[in-house]
Amino acid sequence: METTLPTSLPPQHLTLELQKQTNPQQEIEVFDYSKRAQWLRAAVLGANDGLLSTASLMMGVGAVRKDFKTMILTGIAGLVAGALSMAIGEFVSVYSQYDIELAQMKRESKDQFEVEKNKSLPKPLQAAVASALAFGVGAVVPLLGAAFIKEYVVRVGVVVVVVSLALLGFGGLGAVLGKAPVVKSSLRVLLGGWVAMGITFGFTKLIGSTGL
Repeated sequence: METTLPTSLPPQHLTLELQKQTNPQQEIEVFDYSKRAQWLRAAVLGANDGLLSTASLMMGVGAVRKDFKTMILTGIAGLVAGALSMAIGEFVSVYSQYDIELAQMKRESKDQFEVEKNKSLPKPLQAAVASALAFGVGAVVPLLGAAFIKEYVVRVGVVVVVVSLALLGFGGLGAVLGKAPVVKSSLRVLLGGWVAMGITFGFTKLIGSTGL
């Protein structure tokens, strides 16, 4: 069969049109970045939460207790408590979504129920583990920054620098994976982290100066 192409199209459009006519079954696959939303939130944002929460705790306690052991123990406690909190919160949240979607599937299609159940339902345990691990990865950063430095002023300075670099990294990573502006996202995460650590340090210092 002879293929007829419109002569008014530009060369690149003629090539595309020819491909469509000679391969009618060929489809162009477009990746939907919105599908990354769930694991992106659990991974990048979880790691960022772990980084910022643990660093802020360490800075807050460090404002009134300058000894090495107290700061490190505070960071470890923040890591464990935060990871467990993230895991439980994510498990409960995703399980609620699981129940809702499962009930909806039962109402809509009983024949395809088992197939659709295994294919599309969210996985609460997987989400919980991912959140805990991501939080732990972020929380390790300030701990490693402070782990080998005994001098108080140097230790606080190193924690701030290391956390700042990690905030830029996490912000940039989230922007790249989500196809968002890298510089703007990174700076927004960095500034937010500075504000959180600064307020925690200053407020704890103020409370500590009252003699409580």
